[in-house]
Amino acid sequence: MPLHITPLYAALLTFIYLFLSARVIRLRRRHLIGLGYGELDELQRAVRIHGNFAEYVPLALLLLFFLEWGHWEAWVLHGLGILLLLGRLFHAYGLTLHSGKSHGRVLGMVCTFTMLITSAALCLYHVFFVANRVL
Repeated sequence: MPLHITPLYAALLTFIYLFLSARVIRLRRRHLIGLGYGELDELQRAVRIHGNFAEYVPLALLLLFFLEWGHWEAWVLHGLGILLLLGRLFHAYGLTLHSGKSHGRVLGMVCTFTMLITSAALCLYHVFFVANRVL
């Protein structure tokens, strides 16, 4: 069975990742900072946005892949993919504007955690009840 949904979200998230990477590189070049943050709050936030993205997205995509491989309905997969995509965009936007708590940052993490928890639960459901496999 060819997979179509996970690659779509992987590609879209890759473009976001590249944008976030380019932003860190641009700030480092502008301020001549090779490592660390200097004393720039803007660079520190950009690095954390990039790092947070890199920490959460691979696992989320892996879970999405497992669900697609397990033949879950397209609407479920798209719902999870959109939730992840929006979560990462909200998080990046919120943290770009404020180094502390912000609505975008909180909403982004809520969307991301909801996607991860739902995906993990559906994977476990599939293992124990659909595939009738016991570890």
